[in-house]
Amino acid sequence: MLNQESVVPKSSAVITLREITKETLRSILDLKVAKHQEHFVASNAVSVAQAYFYREVAWFRGIYADETPVGFVMLYDDATNQDYFLWRFMIDARFQGKGFGKRALELLIDYVKTRPEAKSLATSCVPGAVSPCKFYEKRGFTYTGEVEDNELVMSLELH
Repeated sequence: MLNQESVVPKSSAVITLREITKETLRSILDLKVAKHQEHFVASNAVSVAQAYFYREVAWFRGIYADETPVGFVMLYDDATNQDYFLWRFMIDARFQGKGFGKRALELLIDYVKTRPEAKSLATSCVPGAVSPCKFYEKRGFTYTGEVEDNELVMSLELH
């Protein structure tokens, strides 16, 4: 097993979204955002627990750079109602600024495009100085004008 602390993937690492197994769960749960980012996203432990209570719509994966776990993504994936919502997205503080988040989001968008009648991908974010809202704006998400649980709702049209 690789020691996650000693492996620092290069920016050129291959990014993949992988199913989380009992063997990989701990390494995903150990990933954390920076202290000043904690109020923007739930912990991976909370997210995985929620995913198991919403099995019919929760699609979640570990984000890997080569063989190193670097983040977590969870999608509300309701094919019956053609409702696709980026529920959780995080890159561990140690691995931010390397382009891993951008590339992982591109993989997620590619996945959503394969879903039945997927026309858009929505997400929401807490506004603030170090909020992830700007990250989503740079990727083409636009504000819908909706507010959900004090978070600004954004949407990306899929072509």
